[in-house]
Amino acid sequence: MMASSDSRLQQQPSQKDAADQNFDYMFKLLIIGNSSVGKTSFLFRYADDSFTSAFVSTVGIDFKVKTVFRNDKRIKLQIWDTAGQERYRTITTAYYRGAMGFLLMYDITNQDSFNAVQDWATQIKTYSWDNAQVILVGNKCDLEDDRLVPTEDSQRLAEELGFQFFEASAKDNINVKQVFERLVDVICEKMNESMEGDINLISNHRNQGLQDSPPESQGSCAC
Repeated sequence: MMASSDSRLQQQPSQKDAADQNFDYMFKLLIIGNSSVGKTSFLFRYADDSFTSAFVSTVGIDFKVKTVFRNDKRIKLQIWDTAGQERYRTITTAYYRGAMGFLLMYDITNQDSFNAVQDWATQIKTYSWDNAQVILVGNKCDLEDDRLVPTEDSQRLAEELGFQFFEASAKDNINVKQVFERLVDVICEKMNESMEGDINLISNHRNQGLQDSPPESQGSCAC
């Protein structure tokens, strides 16, 4: 996750991961937000249940794979951890396309990281699919004494943006699993709605076709 050279900037899933077809769905998820808000730690906590206080800035982009079971379906999650620095923005936004879900993260002890949420949301809208689902995550809620971003402000912004909202802590493992599970559930819900819509659309077209077909002539010859 903590890449040491630019050679990993364009890293793709390994052949083993790519060849693993033992799943019902595969969701591509991205964790985005300013540098140092805890994106890498959050992913490590979820994927490996590990945490380190040593901070090493992510170079470019990296990923982990985790398989979960939701609603009797085996779902393979390809979770991409993106660099927050501006100099990597061109690289990281290239990965937005095709992402089904985003965790947009800020640090509750860093006002600037919260102020940047709107810009990150604009990037999602600009570079990702229209139906991508987003959860706003206020990380480091274990540092309550150092809080600079009131929960109420975050809830208000999430409502304005149409995002769901959680406060979490990678260090204390608070709401980490819940955030990912909720994101997966929302994606599944939207998929089901889309599938039902497609079925209804097909059904309506069929019914319309039956209604629009010219009636058979009552006096037609059967020969």
